[in-house]
Amino acid sequence: MKKRTRRRLQVWGAVAVSVVLVGSAVGRAAVWPVLAAVLGTVLVGGAAAGIWRAHRLAVARDRQWRAQEEARARELTMAEVDALSWQDFEVYVADLCRRDGCTQVVVSGKSGDLGADVVGHLADGRKLVVQCKKYAPHRSVSSQDMQKFVGTARLEHGADVALFVTTGRTFTKAALGLAVRQDIVAVHRDLLGAWAKGARLETLLPLNGRGGGAVPRSGRSSA
Repeated sequence: MKKRTRRRLQVWGAVAVSVVLVGSAVGRAAVWPVLAAVLGTVLVGGAAAGIWRAHRLAVARDRQWRAQEEARARELTMAEVDALSWQDFEVYVADLCRRDGCTQVVVSGKSGDLGADVVGHLADGRKLVVQCKKYAPHRSVSSQDMQKFVGTARLEHGADVALFVTTGRTFTKAALGLAVRQDIVAVHRDLLGAWAKGARLETLLPLNGRGGGAVPRSGRSSA
């Protein structure tokens, strides 16, 4: 017998015993009002429990539907990003940085930029350097790509926060390990989709290593 069925039988058994006891105590004439009150209470309680269970089920289904819709919306956005040229992709990433409060944002827009496709400053004054890789959705960022960025982001460009953004599926294990060790924020396709759909840049920064880069340099303006 199912647990729920056993519980219901126990409740009804308790109700029946209560009715018999009350009838014996106060006489047959008083049983029916008491019985009606008890049955009414049981019915109301059962209805309320049923409504609560239905509400919880509806809330769970609504959450699942919203999560599915958000995933579909992200993928639609990424399809639009995939249609951009690599130059337009750099501009798009720069716009996301500006949206999230970055200032003095500049797009290189040319080859030979030594990994600094987008440069700007976070709201607290830290210098942000972004490498943008417009890859096919199935591709992964290699360790060689990450090594090049590691070698230039801070030494050549003085980055406090270094961001590697790609439309590719992921980073290889070696590339991701290097990113963690060197405090590079590695933003793959799924994270880029979340960023494009409204996730703030500051929520992406803690995802690799310390993620926040160095503290603001003395004398640097936060504007």
